[in-house]
Amino acid sequence: MHILDQLPPTSRRVELQTRPALNEAILEQTDQTLMRLQAAPAREIEAHLQRLDREWDVERALQTNAPVLCLVGLALGAAVDRRFLLLPAAVFAFFGQHALQGWCPPIPVFRRMGLRTLREIERERYAIKALRGDFDGVPATASATPAERVRAALAAVDA
Repeated sequence: MHILDQLPPTSRRVELQTRPALNEAILEQTDQTLMRLQAAPAREIEAHLQRLDREWDVERALQTNAPVLCLVGLALGAAVDRRFLLLPAAVFAFFGQHALQGWCPPIPVFRRMGLRTLREIERERYAIKALRGDFDGVPATASATPAERVRAALAAVDA
């Protein structure tokens, strides 16, 4: 058995390392948002989709947090005490652990703060688009060529 087969799938690694109750709370919040938006005016739906475009996912927060902590550790190591150089080493070790397993010390904190994974954000986005009818224009298999169906599907996703 290959070691990579033991690692969680990239798209779900953070969720698999998050407490189930917290994952459920995040899903419930999404469900409530969808219930509110399913009958909302078009401008409110569009405004929410724009907010989703700007929402930081947990990966982006981690990718911003890691270099800041590394720079602080390097600066303190150079100016105060060389032992502070252990901070960047620890950050990189945890960053590697996150890449492989989906967990590192800031992740539980970020998740409790409500930061979602990209998969969770996109789940909400495409549910809104489906409720709005963006995918209704994708022709049935029998009524269009494969190329027409693909173009229509991509147009609906890009809308």
